[in-house]
Amino acid sequence: MSGIGRTFLLLLVSLSVSFSVYAGKLDTPLPAPEFSQTDVDSWFNSPPLSLKSLRGKVVMLDFWTFDCWNCYRSFPWIHELEQTLADEAFTVIGIHTPEFPHERVRANVKAKIDEFELHHPVMMDNNFTYWQMMGNKFWPTFYLIDKQGRVRSIYIGETHAGSTQARAIEGDIRELLHE
Repeated sequence: MSGIGRTFLLLLVSLSVSFSVYAGKLDTPLPAPEFSQTDVDSWFNSPPLSLKSLRGKVVMLDFWTFDCWNCYRSFPWIHELEQTLADEAFTVIGIHTPEFPHERVRANVKAKIDEFELHHPVMMDNNFTYWQMMGNKFWPTFYLIDKQGRVRSIYIGETHAGSTQARAIEGDIRELLHE
């Protein structure tokens, strides 16, 4: 792991220790670590991506796993968000990190992506590498990354259109889009 990755992980771990559940804007933006998976078989709906290639866009990372009902109950809101911001410099990247062995099987993940009608890129993180690089602990967790590749906000938990959390996330995204 690079020095930046270790620094990022240590900062997120310290945040996690300080707050049992953190949600909202970070006081100090942190550099987002580069995606850990670069092979074609680890990506769906896209060739392998890099955060560097996404510079100039606001990115929402969605850490999920397909048997997590909190995760898939958030998908209608994500679909609505993607439609609302379709003409903006915004993208969602799913990070599928499995909880159970059957969630590690590529064909099973593909079937669920089709079932849930996910059209955004999804990276399989079967070995929890990116999960650990981000210091993540929960499904689902949403990370907002600004146009310069820095994590600016973290939101944890099931999210529905119109909810307080959805409005906060959407507000943060719009602020980042206007920077």
